[in-house]
Amino acid sequence: MKAETSIMAPETIPALLTHAARRHAGTAALEEDGELIDYAELPGRVADVARGLLAVGVEPGDRVAIWAPNEVRWVLAALAIHSVGAVLVPLNTRMKGREASDILARSGARLLFHAGDFLGQDYAALLDGLIPSSLTHRVLVSERGAPGHEGLIAWEAFLDGGREVPEEEVALRAAAVRPEHLSDLLFTSGTTGQPKGVMSEHGQNLRAFGEYSRIIGLRPGDRYLIINPFFHAFGYKAGWLSCLLAGATILPQAVFDAAEVLERIDRERISVLPGPPTLYLSLLSDPRLAAADLGSLRVAVTGSSSIPPVLVRRMRDELGFEVVTTAYGLTECGGLATICDPGEDAETIAHTSGRAIPGTEVSIRDTAGRHLPAGESGEVCLRGFHVMRGYFDSPDATAEAIDEEGWLHTGDVGSLDERGNLRITGRLKDMFIVGGFNCYPAEIEAMLLEHPEVAQCAVIGVPDERMGEVGCAFIVPRGSEAPELEALIAWSRERMANYKVPRHVRVVERLPVNASNKVMKPVLQEIYRSA
Repeated sequence: MKAETSIMAPETIPALLTHAARRHAGTAALEEDGELIDYAELPGRVADVARGLLAVGVEPGDRVAIWAPNEVRWVLAALAIHSVGAVLVPLNTRMKGREASDILARSGARLLFHAGDFLGQDYAALLDGLIPSSLTHRVLVSERGAPGHEGLIAWEAFLDGGREVPEEEVALRAAAVRPEHLSDLLFTSGTTGQPKGVMSEHGQNLRAFGEYSRIIGLRPGDRYLIINPFFHAFGYKAGWLSCLLAGATILPQAVFDAAEVLERIDRERISVLPGPPTLYLSLLSDPRLAAADLGSLRVAVTGSSSIPPVLVRRMRDELGFEVVTTAYGLTECGGLATICDPGEDAETIAHTSGRAIPGTEVSIRDTAGRHLPAGESGEVCLRGFHVMRGYFDSPDATAEAIDEEGWLHTGDVGSLDERGNLRITGRLKDMFIVGGFNCYPAEIEAMLLEHPEVAQCAVIGVPDERMGEVGCAFIVPRGSEAPELEALIAWSRERMANYKVPRHVRVVERLPVNASNKVMKPVLQEIYRSA
């Protein structure tokens, strides 16, 4: 019999949980604020949550949402959702009530795990009057914030409700999960305005991030500080799911604070620390860096934007990483399509996103759909096992994104070099990225148009030294008086996630339009640059 050596042997997430418990017993799976959960006890802790789900009637295929920052209970809840054959729906922690309610309604979520409060927001209060009819239960996952809202179940009470459910029922549900079953719906706007649920399968996720774990050299006993949010593929799939694949320890971090991260690296001997380039730049510029012991750091993975080669060298020389690499992916392909060989030179790692993972093809296409040779720029198209099944309840949008030959049209512009390394050079659409978060003008414009003093608006992304890009809104007033700009921004902060809020506002008499009456955003870019 062949020895068990592959970290990709399990084909479903419930099977992975059992596999990891047997293989990595004696190693901490999760650590937070002094709480330690060993791999051997993790299945039991997950089963306690799963029994609570069965007690309230969650069925295979039901959607169950999580709206909370990175914490141990997020992982326990997610694994329980997977274990009963339900589908995980993560919600962005920066969303306001209407945004969260929209996704809960369109996903048909039956149960929501959510935080009490986070960053000054009372999550239960945000949903007052906005709870969709499909949502029958809400569970408070954190101790922050009292469960003083009607219908909100405290975490311990939820677990108590499942005590009468036999553990064998959880085992039967877990055994019934198949690789082709849906594991999650991650909502993204893709290349259009309204967020859509990307359908990903158990087998896809495990195969892709088994490759990721192998390439970056993630190994048993690694201590992985996960700052990337769990609601995003970078924190979920490249984060705690990859830890389970490799036997690494998951250490959640709710928000990034350079001083706190430096202290945790020193105190908790962190060895793996992925994140956007701004994370490493913040650490390098922090005055406490010189006094911190960073000798445990080993692996860094970054993305979201191109990085200068000098940063790669500084990450190796000043932060002490042995492995520094970059990767590319989008939600529609599970979050991973290409990754750089860590042995490449700093120039290649900084300027490209590496080559396609095994089982994946990358093709650069022109506007007519023809394949372009190395060195020529066009739309980045992907094909392979990891491409989404489609958008949830959106067959038209799915057909628009995936052509008849199975190619996913990403909307990104890039080129391939002679060795197959992908270089991203732009975006076909006008999406912009604020601190690693995708922003879609159509979605922001729709919300701004609800302001009583706004007649028309158009949003573009403009350069920002700290965030990479931020939004600039061009506003046509409804009346003779323009809205007060600071008040408009404050109004926006109450209605949309902070990264979506325009940092700049320009009042104009009219928006430039073409013969089809469509706003010419390149003209707005030029107006902004001229000003």
